[in-house]
Amino acid sequence: MSNNQNTKIIESIYNAFSTGDMPTVLGLMHPGIEWNEAESNSLADGNPYKGPEAVLEGVFARLGEIHEYFGLKDIQIHGMDDNKVLATLRYEARVKETGTAYNAQAAHLWTLDDNGKVIAFQQFVDTKKLADAGA
Repeated sequence: MSNNQNTKIIESIYNAFSTGDMPTVLGLMHPGIEWNEAESNSLADGNPYKGPEAVLEGVFARLGEIHEYFGLKDIQIHGMDDNKVLATLRYEARVKETGTAYNAQAAHLWTLDDNGKVIAFQQFVDTKKLADAGA
């Protein structure tokens, strides 16, 4: 797939995530996706999450349980060679248990197959900000 096609697919994932359209998000994942949260992130305990259902239960559902709100801001998508896409962004969220809000810098490295399905994901994030907020 071309860089432009890959960036459009990743953009559609972020758009679907922002509206809570999980069927679209999960539908763009390859059945064998390997999803990794940043080291020292509390959600990294399941790394690598294998398959869309594992991502839904181990990451997305837990984000909803932990946070009063969780949003993605200032998303910039960068096409790369070898079917990779880098997204730089910020997390804007509030932790339910502590009431603490945070705004954390993050980057996501996506890898797609030749059919436009996401086969790998790696998160990079300021894990200290998340931990300080209780996330």
